[in-house]
Amino acid sequence: MDPICEQYHRRAEDYDRARSRSLMEAPYLDALVCELEPGAPILDLGCGTGEPIARYLVDAGFRVTGIDGAASMVELCRQRFAGHTFVQADMVDMPIGTTTYAAVVAWDSFFHLSGARQRLMFPRFQQLVRIGGRLLFTSGTRESEVTGTLCGEPLYHASLDTSEYSSQLADHGFRTVSHTVEDPNCGHHTIWLAERVAT
Repeated sequence: MDPICEQYHRRAEDYDRARSRSLMEAPYLDALVCELEPGAPILDLGCGTGEPIARYLVDAGFRVTGIDGAASMVELCRQRFAGHTFVQADMVDMPIGTTTYAAVVAWDSFFHLSGARQRLMFPRFQQLVRIGGRLLFTSGTRESEVTGTLCGEPLYHASLDTSEYSSQLADHGFRTVSHTVEDPNCGHHTIWLAERVAT
């Protein structure tokens, strides 16, 4: 198991207790799904324990598939969301097949990948998001590697430069809908919303 996934696996219950359910993310989730049909398929990459994002999407009537590398977190999601699909897998290496999604969200997960592995995700985003679908993810603001914390333990994060995120999206068939830098109303997250417009 990847070291970060192993860390989340060990601390799943602690993380779940500490994870805010305030839904500060709601305006961005609403922008992600505002044009979707009821029951549309949504992929949550790095779904964690499913609270609050998968919960919000399930309660809104969407069909959710969650991917996470931490086995204990995936098991919690399976217990909470009967009838939806949760799989333990690495988002970079997971099998894709022919399934596409109306929306993909990678909230506070994509930035645990190294810069090199983040670059590998953009062609995968292109494969996963159907034409007209949307992609939502959080990032840093400049190319860097930093150490945060998870329940008091050091935790790796990385980012590309803003200009590279813009070019990666454009090069892989996405139009940037919005880019919000360190939103004070959303825990100072930097948030990208993009629409798939080309093959």
